[in-house]
Amino acid sequence: MNSPATYNNPFEFFSDWYATIEKEARDNYNAVALSTSGQNGNVSSRMVLLKNYDDRGFVFFSNYESRKGKQLDENPNASLLFYWPEYGRQVRIEGIVEKISASESDEYFDSRIHGHKINAIASSQSTQIPDRQYLIKRYDELIKEHGNKAPARPDYWGGYRFIPELFEFWQEGENRFHDRIEYRLQGNRWVMRILAP
Repeated sequence: MNSPATYNNPFEFFSDWYATIEKEARDNYNAVALSTSGQNGNVSSRMVLLKNYDDRGFVFFSNYESRKGKQLDENPNASLLFYWPEYGRQVRIEGIVEKISASESDEYFDSRIHGHKINAIASSQSTQIPDRQYLIKRYDELIKEHGNKAPARPDYWGGYRFIPELFEFWQEGENRFHDRIEYRLQGNRWVMRILAP
């Protein structure tokens, strides 16, 4: 692991590690575990795809009416976990989540392939359906309805920005002497400390 002094902030640290993964561009290289909880405190996790990031946070997209969307409405506190076993690395991030602007969501939705746009409309994510055939039928109906014309982004689908308050970088070490470096946001400043494995 590079010395923490190499980086001005945890976003630079993350960018260094993520660039290595991005170069390989394996299937779903941008997958990250997102954990959320609602008012009842029950935690649920699922994989989402990171679509972009900068020093404002990490952006992913979803149906706002899905289970994760409802939980985030109730409680914006969440966590992300990136795990790259081939490099013996993980990055754990804690923070809050907010919706991105409608224009940002429109821009991403417009960039999606036609079938993905239709699927976002066809699937009422996280709701019960009678069987898979029901969803296929709904998808086929929408394909016929829209043809090659691009559908507009539905109001219930869009992006979220995960705004970090804590990063922990973990590098696997020999004899389980793992490196753990934490950055915690205090005011407007990131404070770094080294943790025991």
